[in-house]
Amino acid sequence: MNSATYKNEKHKNRMKIPSKSMNGGHILANALVRQGVDIAFGVPGESFLPLLNGLVDHPDFRFITCRQEGGAAYMAEAYAKLTGHPGVLMVTRGPGASNAMIGMHTAYQDATPMVLLVGQVGTDMVERDAFQEIDYRRMYSECAKWVGSIDRVDRIDEFVSHAFHVAQAGRKGPVVLALPEDMLYLPGQENPVKPAHIIQPGLDVNQFNLAMKIFTSAHNPMVIAGGGNWNSKACEDLRRWANREGVPVATSFRAQDVIDNLDSAFAGDLGIGANPSLVKRIGDADVLLVIGERLGEMTTAGYTLFSVPQAKNTLIHVLSGSEDLGRVYRPDFAINCSPENFCEALKNIKMGDQYDRAAMNAAHADYLAFASPVTVPGDLQLAHIMSSLPNSIPRDAIVTNGAGNFATWVHRFYPYGPYKTQLAPANGSMGYGLPAAIAAKITNPEKVVIAVCGDGDFMMNCQELATAARYDAFPIILVVNNNMLGTIRMHQEREFKSRVIATGLTNPDFVKFADSFGMPGYRVTKTEEFAPVFARALASKKGALIELVLDQDVISPSKLLSQLGQ
Repeated sequence: MNSATYKNEKHKNRMKIPSKSMNGGHILANALVRQGVDIAFGVPGESFLPLLNGLVDHPDFRFITCRQEGGAAYMAEAYAKLTGHPGVLMVTRGPGASNAMIGMHTAYQDATPMVLLVGQVGTDMVERDAFQEIDYRRMYSECAKWVGSIDRVDRIDEFVSHAFHVAQAGRKGPVVLALPEDMLYLPGQENPVKPAHIIQPGLDVNQFNLAMKIFTSAHNPMVIAGGGNWNSKACEDLRRWANREGVPVATSFRAQDVIDNLDSAFAGDLGIGANPSLVKRIGDADVLLVIGERLGEMTTAGYTLFSVPQAKNTLIHVLSGSEDLGRVYRPDFAINCSPENFCEALKNIKMGDQYDRAAMNAAHADYLAFASPVTVPGDLQLAHIMSSLPNSIPRDAIVTNGAGNFATWVHRFYPYGPYKTQLAPANGSMGYGLPAAIAAKITNPEKVVIAVCGDGDFMMNCQELATAARYDAFPIILVVNNNMLGTIRMHQEREFKSRVIATGLTNPDFVKFADSFGMPGYRVTKTEEFAPVFARALASKKGALIELVLDQDVISPSKLLSQLGQ
């Protein structure tokens, strides 16, 4: 019997199911819908056909067919950030699972709830190195909160409930459910389970009172907010309290929308190219209240912002995940609590009379000065373009980006609006901006969505423009084109002056590329050309791609490429 005949016979045997019975695929589809899932992102594969077949019975369920699993993973992650619901990703085994890894890593470092459903070889073939077989427990061990395999039909509902509980508990994050192919075809009975609880740690009142006694007695207090697990209520409670008490709030790397950047309490963001005055202000703080942020490498400038393991500042560290409390920095007060529960209590706290509330306005003024556009050599001024965007878009516009030097310009000069207006990967993953923007348009079709991409960054997932076209979910895309991998080139010039290799890029005609997907495309080489082009993009029902041609020497807002290494 040849392989094709064997496969056909095996398929026929699996389909010999009593007509009144449900197979594993139908049971799994129903279990997902009971968890409130009505949308999934992915690339279909033969390893989970019965699940797809089961979803046909739910006409309101949307399967967003993407063009590569990496793009699908980013879309699921962005959807979860915007909605607060776990992003569901479906991919096939082996190569599909490998492609999805990039989005799982992003979700893990960004504390984003996701559920990955991945096809697997049948239980009769496990450990034979069968076609496309991978041990997912080992594969995803470093970027998932839990990895399970549903080997029995009668345990589908149990495993799905477990997965949705784990993804949303404590420090949120991604989980993986492997789906052995034979299990999906087997008949069985449902064991219906209600939607998962969202389990978040509450507040230790005694520890809170002790910490707040120290904080309210401080002369130079400071708040750093960011990381994952925030929601609109927590952000609003923090904003109102900070304004009332005059306490400046800085945000962590790529968490700028925890507080509207034009709010008086906003002191700026930490990360690449942070405002020196903000860095000094944090260093001078006698008490630091850190909410939701792990104090990772990017936020702490390579763990140099504070001394390790004991910061000289008095440190109050609030995290949903207890595993990260004391991981690098030994806080004076370690509070295992969600941002929502903590900020609910914080809003009742009043600062002492010794505190000068003018510090908040001074910190915000420092931010505004740093965010004022700078002028660099050349005809295209990115700082002026980024700072001009709020003049023509709503405050709730969603701005996305991937990774690269171009992102420095948007983070510094574009003032983000309130919560859920920034989608950016804290793990610094290239290729994120475009898929995230498409997911944002699918989720919020009425909103203005702008993806800011570098040329190398954009080309990582440019094929997802086909997904945008299929679902009529076109964002506005700004492609900063300098024909090189700018971040790597910058490091090369700094470390090994003029010894350049592997960083040059050959790009397509971006205007024609956009046109091939039914999008208007524009090329901008001078600052004054941008405003009229952007106005046309806003009026377009098909979004637009705007190529911003940047001189290679303009590597950052503060340094030219030719000046590095001098």
